[in-house]
Amino acid sequence: MNFEEIIGILAGVFTTLGVLPQIIKAIKTKKVNDVSPLMFVVLCLGVGFWTLYGILKMDWPIILTNGISFILNAIMLYIIFTQDKDG
Repeated sequence: MNFEEIIGILAGVFTTLGVLPQIIKAIKTKKVNDVSPLMFVVLCLGVGFWTLYGILKMDWPIILTNGISFILNAIMLYIIFTQDKDG
């Protein structure tokens, strides 16, 4: 593994984990009224296309990090749409 691949994997890991604090906060506080569902829809579309790109290129770091990111962002959308807006 070369330096460029390591940087790419680290970028993917940190981008993927970036949504976890929001998910944890939403679960703990049960409040999502200030969270933008549109932002998470756009993120899902973006990482969904990155996953497809990774599949087309057979690039496993792109496939895995963006596939996991898609799942995490979809979980956040589920929380937003199922949580009582008044918390």
